[in-house]
Amino acid sequence: MKNLTSICALLACTALVGPSVAQSPDSYVTGAKQFTQSVVITGLANPWEITLGPDGMLWTTERTGKRISRIDPTTGEQHVAITIDEISAPGGQDGLMGLALHPELGQGTGNDYVYAAYSYVDEEKGADPQVTDASSPYHMLYTKIIRLSYNEADGTLSDPVDLITGLPASNDHNSGRLKFGPDNTLYYTLGDQGNNQGANVCLPIEAQRLPTADEIAAKDYVAYVGKSLRLNLDGSIPEDNPELDGVQSHVFTYGHRNMQGIAFGPDGTLYATEHGPKTDDEVNILTSGGNYGWPNVAGLNDDKAYEHANWELAANPPCAETTFSEYAIPDNVPHEPESAFTEPMVDPIATMFTVDTGWNFVVPDCKGTDFICWPTVGITSVEYYQGGDDRIPGWDKVLLAPTLKRGSIYVLPLDENGQAVDGTVERYFQTNNRYRDVAVSADGKTIYIATDATGLAENTEGGTTSELANPGEIIAYTYAGEGDPSAVPPPNEQSLRGQG
Repeated sequence: MKNLTSICALLACTALVGPSVAQSPDSYVTGAKQFTQSVVITGLANPWEITLGPDGMLWTTERTGKRISRIDPTTGEQHVAITIDEISAPGGQDGLMGLALHPELGQGTGNDYVYAAYSYVDEEKGADPQVTDASSPYHMLYTKIIRLSYNEADGTLSDPVDLITGLPASNDHNSGRLKFGPDNTLYYTLGDQGNNQGANVCLPIEAQRLPTADEIAAKDYVAYVGKSLRLNLDGSIPEDNPELDGVQSHVFTYGHRNMQGIAFGPDGTLYATEHGPKTDDEVNILTSGGNYGWPNVAGLNDDKAYEHANWELAANPPCAETTFSEYAIPDNVPHEPESAFTEPMVDPIATMFTVDTGWNFVVPDCKGTDFICWPTVGITSVEYYQGGDDRIPGWDKVLLAPTLKRGSIYVLPLDENGQAVDGTVERYFQTNNRYRDVAVSADGKTIYIATDATGLAENTEGGTTSELANPGEIIAYTYAGEGDPSAVPPPNEQSLRGQG
């Protein structure tokens, strides 16, 4: 491991205060816990998942590198377990994504299995009906989840078995987080494919659409977008999955935008983090059959700074002849406030961040790259952290949430029952990076963070940057003690300039 020692006070550790689940971006105060920083490994091809294995190694997927590796957190030595040539990664949100380890891996029970999710070209399934350009790399791009067998003797993975194939894939919002549940099933997240915005503006968001019995019988998973899935270990539908609109499928929850993080607490609570549009990244607790509101609601159903615009239904002129805007909805585009949505839905336990209607989302410092300076932070994952003796003091029950846009970890304290965010939310490790995933050492003292190799992030000096400080690395932050809050400079939160 290459040592690059620094103290968190120099890395803009900040905190936000308030018991409300709807946090605003102006509630920052400084924090003072101290950490040393070091680099475990460099040169990774977009590490996407890092999981501490029973062997003490960081099991890592590389989204564009197509590799699953075991990385020694002490020396940084990388042991490639498998390279999967079938993986196709034409864009910025596809490729090799989620990874889950069987809890009996390496215990001699015969369950030395590793599960992975990735995008691939499926010529047998044929064209995605939403991709009409036959020359597009997404024309026949889908997602699959596989099971691999681990050979402990030589540290390799082999014998791939398809568990489910033909899941949707897109150039945007694939989500892709995979976890092994305490109920011996697999959980997977699928985003809304980035529809109804940007290049996909004329495609409908179908996060509220539920699969039909005919679709499930035909293994047509088109309606799985904007959902979380729950699968048996052989890929089949668990018999106790929820029945939604009269149909039982792999769908566990629905109404999601881009849920890139899921993690289980010790009592089985399933926490999730989700990208919002311009406001309202969400922290949720997933419950069987729950509807989380998207695209009709972002965050809470509060009519604040968000309306659902159905761009694909534009008329006179139609969507294809209408100029898309993030900031103004034309008269020919149907739209409605959040309060028009009256279906039962599950509220988030926190939002990051909520602002009032009328907020100015165009921040001059961002020089046209406005999305970096919006109140959302781009939460990419979530990790449950349990305190105790010789661990980080004050973090008794918290969620660790890494972010892309802010290059930070947010620490969200939970109440005694772990069912609500309660107390001071801290911000740590702010750097010019895009944080992709987080893992914690066995002793609870070190936080490992995987970073994107490329992309845009907020610049700690103001504005945006594509010059990342630690591209394609795993960084280690090790707790070094408490500090003096008065010695930490106040944060410079440029998204606040939208108030003007």
